[in-house]
Amino acid sequence: MIPATDLHLLHSSPGFSAVRFFPCHRSRTPLRGRFFTVRSSLPFPNEKAKYHKELEAAMEVVERACRLCVDVQRSLFSDEGRILEKNDQTPVTVADFGVQALVSLELSKLFPSIPLVVEEDSGFLRSNNLVDPVVSAVSDKTSFDEESLSRADVLEAIDRGGKDAFAFGTKPATYWILDPIDGTRGFVKGSQALYVVGLSLVVEGEIVLGAMGCPNWVVDTSYRSTADVQGYKNSSPGLGIIMVAHVGCGTWTKRLKDMLDSSTKMSSDWTRCFVDGCCLVPEARFCISDSQTWESLPLSILYEARIDADDDIRDKEIRLFPTCCGSLCKYLMVASGRASVFILQARSQKVIKAWDHAVGVICVHEAGGKVTDWTGSELDLAADQVERRNIYPAGGVLVTNSNIHDQILEMISSNSTVV
Repeated sequence: MIPATDLHLLHSSPGFSAVRFFPCHRSRTPLRGRFFTVRSSLPFPNEKAKYHKELEAAMEVVERACRLCVDVQRSLFSDEGRILEKNDQTPVTVADFGVQALVSLELSKLFPSIPLVVEEDSGFLRSNNLVDPVVSAVSDKTSFDEESLSRADVLEAIDRGGKDAFAFGTKPATYWILDPIDGTRGFVKGSQALYVVGLSLVVEGEIVLGAMGCPNWVVDTSYRSTADVQGYKNSSPGLGIIMVAHVGCGTWTKRLKDMLDSSTKMSSDWTRCFVDGCCLVPEARFCISDSQTWESLPLSILYEARIDADDDIRDKEIRLFPTCCGSLCKYLMVASGRASVFILQARSQKVIKAWDHAVGVICVHEAGGKVTDWTGSELDLAADQVERRNIYPAGGVLVTNSNIHDQILEMISSNSTVV
């Protein structure tokens, strides 16, 4: 376990400012932590990474969270009660809340003064009688003794990062951003669709590290068809990856299967990720939002989209990957070099959430890519001054390999009435 007293971060971030709003209901019996050592060494020397302890912890808890997701998903289709609908009709499962509780529990133990920004709160969980299944899902994945982990502990952990839990104010702040499951619609489809557990750390307005786990990612460098790339065809369960990034240290991936399978000897093989080298927009491979069509985007005036990647692309056409659920897997596609561009148009009726982008931003940046809004400005994570939950990119979000970023911005500007 990483001693909280050793954390330089708490002493090196004078700009940190947060006020707790929710009451802390402590369990009568204090939680007893299991002693554990972070198993996964980083792919770069610790002395090169200012926040190496924080990244080690993030990587460890994302691995545990992915294991929780895999276990819940295995039982999902035999227990329909595990799939429910929130008011916004987004599927929510035991895994969403389980991951949020797990990550909150572990981070609050190691970094008790750093707040967590995340989507859910326990109200939905309580009203739908899902507390016990979540406690069960979390209990054997935490470093706490199972006997000492109570319902109250899990509910408090969930609410630690929920709406109205903290007020940050206008000063720069230090906080974690978590997306428990980005691509929940993919999660409930089973092993043939991608979903991502994403965790990042923001220090004084800068994203300094991130870890993304994708249990269904197909580790195959051939990926001739886009269907194979997305994991919708010929994918094997458990072949996923974890991607980590640290400011100034690059973006790296490692097989998640080796981490999840306790019978497999841990491998130290990390692969450094780089964005692709595409320099011409017509040769780029595009990803778009699940809820948008190519025809709704400004570039559709210039190019038609072809989803069949095996065919030659003709003049005035571009390659468009099939839809995969959530935003973070699209960042993962660009950071790993499998896609060249992810473009998202902002819509007035839909708020863009920080957790759908934060960890993806640093992974793409450290892989050599670029992320801006449609005017070329960096995403402002502090625009939501009180809660740090929402971002307001002008026009939308553009994620590229850097080479073609300015070209696409110019095309957007010339053909859009939004920017």
